[in-house]
Amino acid sequence: QVQLVESGGGVVQVGGSLGLSCAASGLAFSTYTMGWFRQAPGKEREFVAAAAWSGGNTYYAAAVKGRFTISRDNAKNTVYLQMSSLKPADTAVYYCAAKPRWRGQVLAVAAYDHWGQGTQVTVSS
Repeated sequence: QVQLVESGGGVVQVGGSLGLSCAASGLAFSTYTMGWFRQAPGKEREFVAAAAWSGGNTYYAAAVKGRFTISRDNAKNTVYLQMSSLKPADTAVYYCAAKPRWRGQVLAVAAYDHWGQGTQVTVSS
């Protein structure tokens, strides 16, 4: 049984930083591309960042590029999202997701097979 468990969400002030973690179990972690998505109230779930199986290739949404950093530790079956210079527009539930590394469409919600339960990030002004 695949489980993705996010942690690290919370409330942070504008301009602050926050780190998220996602611990994976029940899957061959190094064979999966790991992604972070977010969903704000009334909006569709959107791509934030992804890291290929080796961590060497990373992908970012334009809205977060230069502010967020994704990384992964295959020895710990964990993927991280370090967020800085946070804005109110970053407020959302953040989800960790996994897709087989052979499948394309790294930015697409539908490409991911497994999802975490989500963690709330609130940026207050």
